[in-house]
Amino acid sequence: MLKKDLVQAVADKTGLTKKDATAAIESLLDTIRESLSKGEAVLITNFGKFDVGHRAARAGINPKTLEKIQLPATNVPRFKAGKALKEAVK
Repeated sequence: MLKKDLVQAVADKTGLTKKDATAAIESLLDTIRESLSKGEAVLITNFGKFDVGHRAARAGINPKTLEKIQLPATNVPRFKAGKALKEAVK
């Protein structure tokens, strides 16, 4: 499902216009993005939890040259599905 398909599905289920559904989805995604950038977790009951994981600095290898390089520590977004979502997918 693409974003445009999601917008259409939300518009159909809620009776919103496509423009309003797009605004709602964009607002939700922006809020999640802003919270994660601050290091805050976002918990959506019966759906899942978005949070920030920390990846430590580590040694790596450049696949082209096989040269050893040092990869810096970084933060990465993570998502853990909730129980209801896991059950729905089974």
